[in-house]
Amino acid sequence: MEKCLNRKTLTQILLVLFWYCTFHTAKCQETMTEHLFSESPSPSRVPEFKNNWRRIILSILFGCLTGFFVAILFACLIRVFILYMNRTPILKGPVVFSPKIAPRTLQLALSNENHLLGSSPNGKYYRTVLDNGLTIAVKRLEPFETGSPEAQSKSVKRRIQQELEILASVRHRNLMSLRAYVRESDRFSLVYDYVPTGSLEDVMDRVRSNQLQLSWEIRHRIAVGVIKGLDYLHCNCNPRILHYNLKPSNVMLDAEFEPRLADCGLAHLMPNLGRMTSGYTAPECFQNCRYTEKSDIFSFGVILGVLLTGRDPSDPFFGEASVGGSLGRWLRHLQQAGEAKEALDKNLLGEEVEEDEMLMAVRIAVVCLSDLPADRPSSDELVPMLTQLHSF
Repeated sequence: MEKCLNRKTLTQILLVLFWYCTFHTAKCQETMTEHLFSESPSPSRVPEFKNNWRRIILSILFGCLTGFFVAILFACLIRVFILYMNRTPILKGPVVFSPKIAPRTLQLALSNENHLLGSSPNGKYYRTVLDNGLTIAVKRLEPFETGSPEAQSKSVKRRIQQELEILASVRHRNLMSLRAYVRESDRFSLVYDYVPTGSLEDVMDRVRSNQLQLSWEIRHRIAVGVIKGLDYLHCNCNPRILHYNLKPSNVMLDAEFEPRLADCGLAHLMPNLGRMTSGYTAPECFQNCRYTEKSDIFSFGVILGVLLTGRDPSDPFFGEASVGGSLGRWLRHLQQAGEAKEALDKNLLGEEVEEDEMLMAVRIAVVCLSDLPADRPSSDELVPMLTQLHSF
C-alpha cells in the first residue's frame, strides 16, 4: 500500500511540473502573438521580425527542455528517497521463521551451555533443547574477524540478512530448512532441525570402521535424495540457488537415511567463509574461480563415487600416480579399462542385478566428474537417470 501511495504521489508531482511547463510555454506564445499582431510589420522591419521569431522558438524549446530535465532529476531524487526509506532494516536479536520457536526461549537457550557436535575453521555446531522440549541444531558461524571492515559494514550485514530470509523460505524434503537465526556483532547463529543420525560423513566413517552396514538400496536412496535436493535449488528456486559447498558433512541423514542438504549457499553468502575442500571442488573453481550449477554437479559426482566405493577422496590411495591423483580419475580409468567392478565397495558385491545397477551408477559418476563443465549432465537430467537406475 505504501509503495502504491509513493508511486501515486510521484505521478502527481510530474503532472504538476508538466502542466506548469505547458502553461508557461502557452502564455509566452499568447503574449508574443498579441505583440506581433498588434501592429503590422513594415518591410524595413522584416529581418528584425524573423529574428524575434527565432528567439521565441528557441526560448520555447529551451524552456521545454529545461522543464523536462528538471522533472526527470526531481523524479530520480524522489525514487532514491523512496528506496532509502524502504530498504531492509538490520534486525537485532532472534529472527524466527518457525511457530514452534519463541524468540525469547531461543535467546535463553543459546546463552546456556550446549552440547558440542563438531567444529570447523569458521564455527561450531551445537545441539540444544528449548523449554518446550524441541531439540534444535545450532550452527555458529564466525565469518568476520573482530574489527574487520566486513564486521562493521551495514551493507554486508543487510545483504546477509536478505539472503538468509530467502534460504528460510526454501522448503523441500531433501533440504534442511533454516528455522531461525541470531545476528551478533561478529557472527551468526543459524538454527535448524536436529537430525540424530548425523551426516553422511559420520555414517561413511562408521561403514569404513565396520560399525555399520549400508546396503546398496540405502546408498542409492541417499544419492537420489541428494540430487533431488540439488535439482530443487537449481530449477525450482527463484532466484536460483547454488550450494557452493556440497560434501558428505553437509548431507544430513534422518532415521530412515533420507538425506537433507545443509549449508545451502552459505559459502557464497559469508564474505570470509572457507570454501569446500579440494576433494569435492570442481577443477574450474581452481582455474578461473568460476562457480556454476555444473560445479555442484561435480561435487555430487564425488559423493556418488564415495557411496559406490566406500572410499574417502582424501585417502592417500588417490595420491598415487598410478591411480591418477583423484577419485574421479581413478573411476574414469577403471571405466575405460572395463574394470569398473574393481572400484565397488566389497561390502556391496552380491546379487548380479544390484551389481549391474552399481556399474551403471559408476558410469553416471564418471560423467558427473568430467573436467569440462559442459560435459556434465544437469541436475534435472540426473534425477530420472538415478531414479530409474534399476530399469537399465
